[in-house]
Amino acid sequence: MSKDFPLPDDLPVPEDDGAADHLQGMTMCDVSLPATNDTTVNLQELPTRTVLYVYPLTGRPDKDVIPEGWEDVPGARGCTPESRGFQSHYEELRNEGVRRIFGLSTQSVEYQREARDRLNLPFEMLSDSGWELADELDLPTFTIEDNEYLKRLTLIVSDGRIEHVFYPIFPPDEHANEVLEWIRNNPR
Repeated sequence: MSKDFPLPDDLPVPEDDGAADHLQGMTMCDVSLPATNDTTVNLQELPTRTVLYVYPLTGRPDKDVIPEGWEDVPGARGCTPESRGFQSHYEELRNEGVRRIFGLSTQSVEYQREARDRLNLPFEMLSDSGWELADELDLPTFTIEDNEYLKRLTLIVSDGRIEHVFYPIFPPDEHANEVLEWIRNNPR
């Protein structure tokens, strides 16, 4: 658990509602998204063993963007601790053959760039602010205060296909370790 961004002990645990069951084995769609390093990433061209972790919303210390009731939604809270986990395990994942790691949300690339820089993440974030990937893959969502957000999930992409899906994810601050263990147990 992150010391800088601790999660409360009483967070509601998300249940597997089957909303991601269709993703395993799918061909990655031909969608290009802006990255926080001012490039565009075509998701159909991701290198073998790419980790794409999807999260609903990253908060900012200088802005109050977290909707009321956020902590009551199972799986909503924990985006920063999850990113910190991938930061902590970045080198281990790379040493196990992961070529790229991306965080992805529907927040703007500018918003995500601030988070990447503030958290000193060694990987880029992708913005699906137009909901292109979310719609193409029919990613699971939830609604709060009349706004729709992506549910937390992680895709392992290899050879243009979704090799593995982690869903639901809980606790988010320990998820990167779960991904690392799966990678180690499923070498390519």
